Amino acid sequence: MGAVSATTTPDPEGQSPDLPTAAPVRWARYVAMGDSFSEGLWDPYPDAPDIQRGWADNLAAILSARRIAAGEAPLEYANLAIRGRKLRPIIAEQLDVTIEAQPDLVSLVGGGNDILRASADIDAISSALEDAVVALRATGADVLMGTGFKAGAALSWTNGRVGAFNANVWSIARRTGAHVLDLWGMRALGDLRLWSDDRIHLTPEGHQRVANAALDALGLEPDDAAYDTPLDAAPPAAFRETASANAAWMRQHVGPWIRRRLTGTSSGDGRTAKWPTPQQWPRA
Repeated sequence: MGAVSATTTPDPEGQSPDLPTAAPVRWARYVAMGDSFSEGLWDPYPDAPDIQRGWADNLAAILSARRIAAGEAPLEYANLAIRGRKLRPIIAEQLDVTIEAQPDLVSLVGGGNDILRASADIDAISSALEDAVVALRATGADVLMGTGFKAGAALSWTNGRVGAFNANVWSIARRTGAHVLDLWGMRALGDLRLWSDDRIHLTPEGHQRVANAALDALGLEPDDAAYDTPLDAAPPAAFRETASANAAWMRQHVGPWIRRRLTGTSSGDGRTAKWPTPQQWPRA
């Protein structure tokens, strides 16, 4: 869904209208479900670098600020996302907890960790996603799903699977009335400078741009209307510099990922949700 326009209030005396006012935030409690993307990897809090912030925390902060500005109570927010989780474990571990929290807004974004595996059954994980969205919508909550990213370079082989998954996401949204965060369609994210060193997680600026895209998907005005404007062109990198960066990426990120696959371990093993219960946001 695209952003709605700001409204104006006509002057009863027939004078000039008031300045535009932002659409009100109707949600009072938001729960984020998902994996490392919603946990916010590579966007640490400046005052707590061991805790990741990310787009969902940023979105919660914006929604809460708008509620407060309108004279409403701050938004309550929980984030159950844990890095490394595939879609069906996300649903198995987080869905009941989410429903029990009684939110009126839920983001459920996942599937990327499944798609990176050759054995991924796109239709099966899409079916599990739809069942979860139907369950959430039955509670009266609004749901925000997300498409997969359009990858480049070494990960471009995933684009066929991501495209099939995205088509299913849009179909689920049509059937259930859910919102869709269109990550595939974000032009700015085609720039490697908005991606962290591991090339599968965003930088702080990337997360902030996605938070604005989420506002747009929810039918609200983004804080930054230029959130999807591409960065200025970068000077071409020398071959030696590119080769060195690729080698470092393989050594520091691809190698450990492969080892985890071979040993059946996950980066999220032993981790718990960073914000497991709804609390007023921003946190004290």
